[in-house]
Amino acid sequence: MYLDSAKKAEIFEKFGQGTTDTGSAESQIALFTFRIAHLTEHMKKNRKDHGTERALTALVGKRRALLNYLKDRDITRYRAIVKALGLRK
Repeated sequence: MYLDSAKKAEIFEKFGQGTTDTGSAESQIALFTFRIAHLTEHMKKNRKDHGTERALTALVGKRRALLNYLKDRDITRYRAIVKALGLRK
C-alpha cells in the first residue's frame, strides 16, 4: 500500500505539531497533497478510471477549502505551508 501508518506519522511529524497531530490544517493539507500526487500518477497511466478521477477532484477541492480557511485565519501559516509543499498558489 502506498500510504501506511508509518508514512502518515512521518507526514504528521513534519507538518503538524507531532505524530499524533492529525487534525491541524497543515497536516491535513500535507496528507491531501501526498494523496493527490499519488492519484495523479495513477491517472496518467489509467485515463479511463473515472472513479479515481472523481476522488482526485474531491481531494483537490478539500485541499483548496483548507488552504482558503488557513489563508483567512493566519496568512503566515498559509504562506509557510504553501512554500513547504511547493504549491503554486
